[in-house]
Amino acid sequence: MTEPTTAGNRLRGYVSHGGQLRSGELSPRTYLEETLTRITELDGAVGAFVVVNREGARRAADESAKRWAAGKPLSPIDGMPVAIKDIIETADMPTGQGSPLWEGTEGKRDSASVHALREAGAVVLGKTTTTEFASKHPWHETTNPHDPTRTPGGSSSGTAAAVGAGMVPAGLGTQVMGSILRPASFCGAVGFKPSVGAINRSGSHDHFSQSCQGSIGATLADTWAVLRAIADRAGGDPGFAGLAGEVDFTRRTKPVKLAVLETAGWSATTEGARRAFATLKQRLQDHGIEVVGRADDDRIETVEHAVADAPALTTAILAWEGRWPLNTYADLDASKLSLDARDRLKVAEAMTQEEFGELLTRRAAARATYENAATHYDAMITLGACGAAPLGLDSTGNVAMNVTASLLGCPAVTIPALSDEDLPLGLQLLGRTNHDAALFDVATWLTGEALDRPDLVG
Repeated sequence: MTEPTTAGNRLRGYVSHGGQLRSGELSPRTYLEETLTRITELDGAVGAFVVVNREGARRAADESAKRWAAGKPLSPIDGMPVAIKDIIETADMPTGQGSPLWEGTEGKRDSASVHALREAGAVVLGKTTTTEFASKHPWHETTNPHDPTRTPGGSSSGTAAAVGAGMVPAGLGTQVMGSILRPASFCGAVGFKPSVGAINRSGSHDHFSQSCQGSIGATLADTWAVLRAIADRAGGDPGFAGLAGEVDFTRRTKPVKLAVLETAGWSATTEGARRAFATLKQRLQDHGIEVVGRADDDRIETVEHAVADAPALTTAILAWEGRWPLNTYADLDASKLSLDARDRLKVAEAMTQEEFGELLTRRAAARATYENAATHYDAMITLGACGAAPLGLDSTGNVAMNVTASLLGCPAVTIPALSDEDLPLGLQLLGRTNHDAALFDVATWLTGEALDRPDLVG
């Protein structure tokens, strides 16, 4: 397990240092050098980064320092070192997509989100590991920063591990099933999967209809600020207005009513995870919050039925949507595709367009059912994963607790509030679609009051 240092503690956040940056007490270059030192010390064991652009980052940090000194920062994240998942294009670093087929490929352009980060003054530090095409197979051996014998989760493996180890304050990830929420839960970080379409994915190799680009951070404020900066400059996916709202992290608005959503994954959760969740639930009730479940409200029971097949339904949708580009990759060199990728292609080629249309109809019905129930609650809560990160690096863990938020297209955030086997386990909150800021309001109160973890806020 990684041990915190003075620099590592400071790297548990960036936005909260705004006052020091303005006064000159802290320089973006100093912050960056602490980041680079931490990476040098830890990443040989963790393996979170594919490449680190040290000199490019130093130049960007020096330019940021000039802006802060002049009192003209471009945004709250001006000078923040940010890690980029290696399926998101960067002009100054290769984009390998976690695949031997594309390793070292120079795209020579920034994705919409990366370009927006640079416009906001962020220091685009390096590319982090991903499973093959952000799916299941891990070609890279990234380890969990809290136990090197365990998986960090995936597919945003490197970003979660880097943040969880205190190497960077925040980074970009993507999710189509559970690729932000699960690794954040396993690595002890904040993970934010926004509403579908909230962040412009142009230039990112995750074209599925459920895909979202999101963030993993050390604090709620950093995690939100990264996506807020992108949305302000690049908007959402084509046809979507993009991430909406602002969050006041100094405000503590107590939620009134929360719903427990077990999801299809509950039967796969560990006893330790369920016990930790029950303890938290009681703590919330002790604070005077009404917490109800499927036995208390027929609307919640209806949602549980609507998402009971979320893993299978999502897998089928993704199979059809992934037919291209997998078929072209197989044409190039099938030997460089994992067996899992080749099997997914076979499933897609056996499907029909009519079958796919029926899948989308079922998904739309589930989303409508959820939104109807969600309007009656401040948020829904559940476990961030089935339990602690499992042993071994051949699998990134069970996705069952996270896929529901992806299927529904709603925002979800996981915060490191629980533990299992003395390892991190996230508490997952789900909100109403396009009400992402309201979800962060709930998470802010929970961390600062019910969990007594103000360090997770600022």
